Amino acid sequence: MDLSLQGIVGRLLLYIPVLLLSLTVHEFAHAWSARKLGDDTAERLGRLTLNPLAHADPIGTFILPLLNVPFGWAKPVPINPSRFRPGIDMGKGMMISALAGPFANLLLGVVSAVLLGIVARISPDLGRAAGERSAPHIAAAFLFSMIQMNVVLAVFNLLPVPPLDGSRIVDAFLPARFRAGWETFSRFSMFFLLALVFFGWRFIAVPVNAAIDALIRLASLIA
Repeated sequence: MDLSLQGIVGRLLLYIPVLLLSLTVHEFAHAWSARKLGDDTAERLGRLTLNPLAHADPIGTFILPLLNVPFGWAKPVPINPSRFRPGIDMGKGMMISALAGPFANLLLGVVSAVLLGIVARISPDLGRAAGERSAPHIAAAFLFSMIQMNVVLAVFNLLPVPPLDGSRIVDAFLPARFRAGWETFSRFSMFFLLALVFFGWRFIAVPVNAAIDALIRLASLIA
């Protein structure tokens, strides 16, 4: 790994746009799906947009990446299930809107893999060190990072830990007899989440690596 100032700056110039784009698509998908279900809360707050500044969190989107912390977040999109259209079950509606973000990330990962395969197909010298600063090489590095980032965001957000998307699904369908225990867990969930990020990565590494490998095989097939 290049630990020089130039190498660190280069990684940041690649990582921050990838993170910003991935988080923006994720949050937009939440807002879009909620609006389709009848909830215009996010739209009224200016969150039904692909403008990254509307979703960016100063700490999670900018400061942590600048400190070389390998994860980040955006401002969560507010969803009010009581505003869903009549006839839409609130639990199912929350499940759909919660799944929209991770699904959008997986779709973005697939699109990135297809584009990576196309870049590799039209640039046979892509793997040569001499071309590391060429436009195809930069594009390939960006697309590979997009694959990694979006798979991680999709898998990580499906964990049933507040405030992640997976917890919204649990919260929507949890039987009343388990509600008290869930509320207690939710109060301390941030500590569990931080411990998972720093010490428990191996628990999600298997599905993450499997999905990334599948997308790289797709890119290789196209190339």
